[in-house]
Amino acid sequence: MRVKISIAAAGAAVAALAVAESAAMTEPAASPAAKKRPSLTIVKSDFGRVLANGRGRALYVFTSDDGKTSNCYGDCARAWPPYIVNSKPRAIDPARLGLVGTTRRSDDRLQATYDGHPVYYYVGDNAPGEVLCQAIEEFGGIWYVIRASGKVVR
Repeated sequence: MRVKISIAAAGAAVAALAVAESAAMTEPAASPAAKKRPSLTIVKSDFGRVLANGRGRALYVFTSDDGKTSNCYGDCARAWPPYIVNSKPRAIDPARLGLVGTTRRSDDRLQATYDGHPVYYYVGDNAPGEVLCQAIEEFGGIWYVIRASGKVVR
């Protein structure tokens, strides 16, 4: 059986496929885990028990932030991505619910906070509990992991 496809129909199909592939690269389909409420927990690290996201990635605070106001944008945010959330994270024990919050960044995204500090990842940390840049001075401040109490690890 022979199937005839017009050039216009074939072109439209190719264009639709290109759009679908482009969308797949920039916006992956939301998994059930992605739809869950963000969370903060405490994990074991070389620096003791420290704050992490729900998947165990260590979170840091930046001494150049002004209270709940983040001062990490551009190159800083590429090296130290803020923990962006869509709602207030839940606290997984022993993280303390009373210390969990959010702040609105100047780019209008919502960032998780802990004990009033915006929290960030380090781009080089990949494994749960991995802390590669503790007490590092960079981008005009020092980066520290934080304990369940809200105190920075010095």
